[in-house]
Amino acid sequence: MEFFSNPNVIFYIAAYLIGSIPFGLILAKKFAGVNIKDSGSKSIGATNVLRVVKETNPSLAKKLGIATVILDALKGTLVILIAMFMGMGIETLWAIAVLAVLGHCYSVYLNFEGGKGVATGLGVFLILIPIPTIIGAIVWGFCAKVLKISSLSSLLGLIGVVISAIILNNGLGVDSNAPMYIIAFIIIYKHIPNIVRLIKGQETKVA
Repeated sequence: MEFFSNPNVIFYIAAYLIGSIPFGLILAKKFAGVNIKDSGSKSIGATNVLRVVKETNPSLAKKLGIATVILDALKGTLVILIAMFMGMGIETLWAIAVLAVLGHCYSVYLNFEGGKGVATGLGVFLILIPIPTIIGAIVWGFCAKVLKISSLSSLLGLIGVVISAIILNNGLGVDSNAPMYIIAFIIIYKHIPNIVRLIKGQETKVA
């Protein structure tokens, strides 16, 4: 029982369980009456919410897409901020970040299926490495406007975050950049189907 009373362990469990909450699925079901797990890419992320809901309610689709991005980002951010307030060490904060992204991508509530982890990754990065994350967000925004391919824009934005952190020697506060690389790997791994479609020229654009 002492294991589960350890503050670090409590935060780790909370990070995974809160990260697992499928906000996109919940919002689309409640406000649009659609199951995004059965339509589109079947992902629980904002892009699929936008794509699926837009078929029946274009004006609502954008609102739900934005709400999904914000809530998915906050899943990791809030736990990290609470942990910071409680005086947890930087190693614990990075572990929380990794577990929040894992929760989103492999949700315990969805039989360990989930989203791509982009918004949740953005949320945790914004707190822990803010300057590289802002640079990555600018890269994402520019690519999204020009390319209009969500997956490619997200991956380029992620690469922008990682390269910026390395070039700026931003420092994660721990002995290595491993936690950042782990989060980046999870997100890229979840995008493998998208990468295959990109190579084949079959990836769908967001109108």
